[in-house]
Amino acid sequence: MKNQSLTNNIDWICIVIYIVLVLMGWLNIYSSSLSSMEGIADKQLIFIILTVPLIFIVLYVDGKFYEKYASIIFGISLLSLVGLFAFGKTIAGQRCWYGIGSFTIQPSEFAKAATALALAKYLSDSQINLKDINRQIQALGIVFLPVMLILPQPDPGSALIYSIFIIVLYREGLPAWYLWTGFITILLFVLTLVLEPQYVILLALVTIVFIHFKSRLGDRNLVLSSILFVLISGFVLSVNYVFTHVFKQHHRDRFNILLGKSVDMKGIGYNTNQSEIAIGSGGWFGKGFLEGTQTKGGFVPEQHTDYIFTTVGEEWGFLGSMVVIALFVGLFLRIIYLAERQKTKFSRVYGYCVAGVLFIHFFVNIAMVLGIFPTIGVPLPFFSYGGSGLWGFTILLFIFIKMDANKVNEW
Repeated sequence: MKNQSLTNNIDWICIVIYIVLVLMGWLNIYSSSLSSMEGIADKQLIFIILTVPLIFIVLYVDGKFYEKYASIIFGISLLSLVGLFAFGKTIAGQRCWYGIGSFTIQPSEFAKAATALALAKYLSDSQINLKDINRQIQALGIVFLPVMLILPQPDPGSALIYSIFIIVLYREGLPAWYLWTGFITILLFVLTLVLEPQYVILLALVTIVFIHFKSRLGDRNLVLSSILFVLISGFVLSVNYVFTHVFKQHHRDRFNILLGKSVDMKGIGYNTNQSEIAIGSGGWFGKGFLEGTQTKGGFVPEQHTDYIFTTVGEEWGFLGSMVVIALFVGLFLRIIYLAERQKTKFSRVYGYCVAGVLFIHFFVNIAMVLGIFPTIGVPLPFFSYGGSGLWGFTILLFIFIKMDANKVNEW
């Protein structure tokens, strides 16, 4: 009776979109690996097959289990990240994986679901009010704990993903100034890399003075405006030092290429340049499955992982790319719709976390491939090669599908 109820209440729209994306992803992995990466498609097919029992396990477990043990799951996830520093396997300069023979697993891919559960558990407490500064610190602590463990690996791409949880917190009552602070900080950082610091400071001064007089603020706000100007000036003056001494050379190169300050089509900018050529050559209708010349020639490095969308663009063209994008957008909107229908705050918050994590992966990956975002190693959900990524996204999504299926029993 329980299994019949689950089958009847499960959201098949999400599942059908998931299946279509996974199968389309495998076809593109097969195409991108055919010429020079034999065996990759076979391995991905094994990963896909192994997701079937994984899905059944996630759906079989009672939905209340995820809420009851959210904190324990989060703690185990943090321990798995800490363990990398002692037992992790280093690949391409990153200590992000546990290695068992030829098999590797990346715990940061599973930490996203664990963090979403922990955040949903914390916010579902009726006593939580995010207008309280102590509650804000605690909620932000849940988000930044895994970030602090992922950044030193170093894996800035995975760490960036956790920024989307700030949007979820804002949805649940976090003051808007957190978002504005983050946006202004990024804007000032980029402006300082493009312009001289004194011009950015002058621009900030003019903006603050304009806002002050336009809003007819009093003397007290004049003091606050002055403090804000001092803080902005200090930050702007520190950007070049941070960029030069904290960022690694390949990070600096990627920013310089993105901002047009340098051109390196054969070095650090090779991936982006080749991906743009591959996508552009696809035209409206694409060259056809297995017919992409850039793909068959192996011109785009890491095409089966972070740059998998270039295969879509070249072989399926603009229209095929729009179909893939439409499927992703449809999945995001469906999850948000389901999240709004949840009868518990825990399920609703978790649903928004799922939509947010999938969206930021999708957005950053596509932007990266199109050359409007630095290359930082963010996979495309359900498309990019890798067992850890596929399983992590699958667990993240199907926990919510299970919660949604159980909502009829949550009165």
